[in-house]
Amino acid sequence: MSKSDKRKQSVYFPVDMLDEIQMEALRQDRTVSWIVQRAWKIAREEILMYPSINDPILDEAANNKE
Repeated sequence: MSKSDKRKQSVYFPVDMLDEIQMEALRQDRTVSWIVQRAWKIAREEILMYPSINDPILDEAANNKE
C-alpha cells in the first residue's frame, strides 16, 4: 500500500454545484473529497488540453490583433 500525501486544501464551489456533489456523495455513500478526486482523474486529460492564459501562442495572436 502506498502512502499518500494528505494535505488539506480549501476549494470553493458555487452552491448549486456543491449541492450536486454532496447529493452524489450521499448516493454513492462516498465522501465529497472522494467524488471530487475521481472527477479530477476523469477530467484531467481534457482539462490539460485547455490553453493557459499565459500561453505564448495566445499572447502572440493577441499582440498581432493590435
